[in-house]
Amino acid sequence: MKHITYIHENKDWTEWQWSDKKLLPLVSRVRILQGRLLGKLLTLRFDLNVEAQLDAVTLEIVKTSEIEGESLDNEQVRSSVARHLGVDNDSMLATTREIDAVVEMMLNATY
Repeated sequence: MKHITYIHENKDWTEWQWSDKKLLPLVSRVRILQGRLLGKLLTLRFDLNVEAQLDAVTLEIVKTSEIEGESLDNEQVRSSVARHLGVDNDSMLATTREIDAVVEMMLNATY
């Protein structure tokens, strides 16, 4: 597996700078691809759209937590996200208060 170097791992990370000229074309490309993805999701059944949203939000929360040095159980995070988004059903795993708090904080911060 390829090692990813995060910004905070560089010795001069506090001096980090970016170039709008280099970054904006990449961000624009991502936004175009995001729009295409959302357009394709609209053509899917609602249940698949909800599943895709749950998967995307779950992955974002788990990966963000990994950056912070916290390892969260993927299925518990997914269950918590589903409950927070109102997609509750009986087959979901029980979650901890800590996972629910992280999910709530991330959802409040980003959605």
